[in-house]
Amino acid sequence: MTQKITRLNPPSLPDAGALGYSQISIVDPGRMAFISGQVAARPGGEPAPAGLVEQAGIVMANTKAALDAIGATPHDIAILRIYVVDLTPQRLEESMPPLLAMLDGAQPSITGIGVAALAGPDLQIEMELTVRLPD
Repeated sequence: MTQKITRLNPPSLPDAGALGYSQISIVDPGRMAFISGQVAARPGGEPAPAGLVEQAGIVMANTKAALDAIGATPHDIAILRIYVVDLTPQRLEESMPPLLAMLDGAQPSITGIGVAALAGPDLQIEMELTVRLPD
């Protein structure tokens, strides 16, 4: 089977691979999926937990469910964007373990974005994806 996404971390850029992501993802032609921002919303409508780590866990579970729904895995993610309210190095460090666990060794291109607020007043983290659908 042909590899659908090539990951690059050129020596002329910081070593993102050591942090669990890639500087560049090259996607072969094929069908693409664009997954809307996943937040700490649950199918039963329960309120989002107060903590960032707990919210990140729900976001990762929702992301995994979205990938499952289209027959994809984390290795099919070309790029993901993660939005964190009041992003600081500490809050980024708190949100990374659930993200890396969900990625299960995949190293897509990642952009982290600090924002003032998300769509709901209690939401602290949101993640959207561009995915190359497997054949």
